[in-house]
Amino acid sequence: MVTRINLALQGGGAHGAFTWGVLDRILDDEEIEVAGISGTSAGALNGAAYKAGWMRGGREGARRTLNDLWYRMGAVNDMRLPAWMASPVSAMEKFFPTTSDLATAVEFSPPVLAADALKSVTSPYAYGAFYRNPLEPVVEAFDFGDVCAGAGPRLFVCATNVRTGKVRIFTRDEITTDAILASACLPSLFQAIKIEDPRTGRVDAYWDGGYSGNPALFPLFDKELPNDVVIVNINPLERDEIPITPQQIDNRVNEISFNSSLLRELRAIAFVQRLLEAHQLPEGTMKNVLVHMIADDDLMRDLSVATKMVPNPILLNQLKMAGRRAAERFLKDHRSNLGHRSTVDLPAMLN
Repeated sequence: MVTRINLALQGGGAHGAFTWGVLDRILDDEEIEVAGISGTSAGALNGAAYKAGWMRGGREGARRTLNDLWYRMGAVNDMRLPAWMASPVSAMEKFFPTTSDLATAVEFSPPVLAADALKSVTSPYAYGAFYRNPLEPVVEAFDFGDVCAGAGPRLFVCATNVRTGKVRIFTRDEITTDAILASACLPSLFQAIKIEDPRTGRVDAYWDGGYSGNPALFPLFDKELPNDVVIVNINPLERDEIPITPQQIDNRVNEISFNSSLLRELRAIAFVQRLLEAHQLPEGTMKNVLVHMIADDDLMRDLSVATKMVPNPILLNQLKMAGRRAAERFLKDHRSNLGHRSTVDLPAMLN
């Protein structure tokens, strides 16, 4: 029997390769059907790759398109996204056998320190006529006829309106190269993406969707979509150590800000669940969302905001393998719960 689920894919720069591995493992299970995908930033890229590949060749098509996406990401070489140590993977893994070793080396490498220093004293608008978003060729490679197709998984892409601070959800024909670039637009690195609102005709600027929805869950509450929402989380919710260095403080601020919108939506779900359990809502008025999460917080705590900015092929490969392992653990422990009950204890998580 086929189990239909929704996927909610967090953003996190190069750490999105973890989600690549999760999706790769889910594609192995022919009795799981992905009905809806909400993605932000790297999650939007993963979602677009999954949808485009699925439309072209089903499970194997989705796998190929995800592979192609992250091969392109691994080839990005820009001062804002330094592809540091672009040496053969096998050779570099001898020097950095663990993800933690590689993360430390990346964080204190001269190219990353130089890029960080440049970011603190200049703006992406300082490039003038020489500016180009380094992610643009990566996103332009998608077949948007497939990404926007009416069939297959429904795809939702989240970005933040700079003027209002509100979330905007792009779906169906609204999903363009600019919509995905907007979802991944960190304002300290990239110029804001300008997109017209077809309802008002107004052109607005957009920044990374992580500020308002990382990822946005509410599009997945549509009555035509299944109850199960599987969140692929790549920003640790908790860290025991108090950050004391500039890098640690910057990293924790990044994690907290990019998790805050997700936690707000999870609080709303928990509130509705309590009302439903107490029979204080008429049956059918609110959806009983079943929440699941695939994560590896121990691994992500070994990484930092610096490694989010470095799409190094070694790191991407290690994150993919970690994502596959995390998805394998989830399916082993909770596969039978899909369609029946939540596997995340929201009151414990939120209190």
